Amino acid sequence: MHRILGADPLLKLQSEGQRVQESYCYQIFIEKQQGMNVPNVQQLLEQSFHHSRLKLAEVPSCFIIQMPRFGKEYKMFSKIVPSLELDVTDLLSDSPRECVVCGTLATHECAECFLGVLLSDSGLKQYCRPCNERVHSHHKRKDHRPAPLKVPEGFHATSGKIPRETLELFAVLSIETSHYVSFVKYGAEKGSWMFFDSMADRFGSEKGYNIPRVTLCPEVATYLAAPLSDLTNHNPRDMKGVAKRLFCDAYMYMYQSKRMALYK
Repeated sequence: MHRILGADPLLKLQSEGQRVQESYCYQIFIEKQQGMNVPNVQQLLEQSFHHSRLKLAEVPSCFIIQMPRFGKEYKMFSKIVPSLELDVTDLLSDSPRECVVCGTLATHECAECFLGVLLSDSGLKQYCRPCNERVHSHHKRKDHRPAPLKVPEGFHATSGKIPRETLELFAVLSIETSHYVSFVKYGAEKGSWMFFDSMADRFGSEKGYNIPRVTLCPEVATYLAAPLSDLTNHNPRDMKGVAKRLFCDAYMYMYQSKRMALYK
């Protein structure tokens, strides 16, 4: 990315008490949770950030995420559901965040509450001061150690709403056996997806050459809009067109922030 494209690092990551480190992409590292058979990208990213104690120092204009797999020999999950929108609000180190109980401005975050599903479906848990005291007054959570959050100086919630920072999916790189293929969003409509295969056909033998092909794949949008429960039970072999390769062979997901892209 740097030597060939001359691109600056896309990510600024920071762990607890450490200096900011720059990177071009982020690789998911997690421990597989019982009952998580078909996760989406949002769940995997939150788990990985929690596991590695990481935060984003700023909203990235482009976020490239590498999945927990290595070629065709190892895949942690047989299927991964692409999140069309990636919410990174709770992954930022210095950003106003919403209390998961009452929705007001959060002042504390609790890492030990991460796996609790009683209070919120999301993994990351943060609370305002009264809710933090109330939640941790329960005997099962008295040993938790909530950490104070840094609220940006001068921030005031407009109409009681905490702004969300979201990125949108624009491309997916997949690999099944020997070469990569890609899915690219080319328009604003939900069905605007195309599939690129650089080795779709071949002319000649050893001294021949590969023939690339670009085809439209609107069927992908149909599956992306389906509920997670339906995708969990859906047999990949029954998926139409090239959709199976998106859900079963994904290697890298690429997200963008159009707002941040105006500055970077």
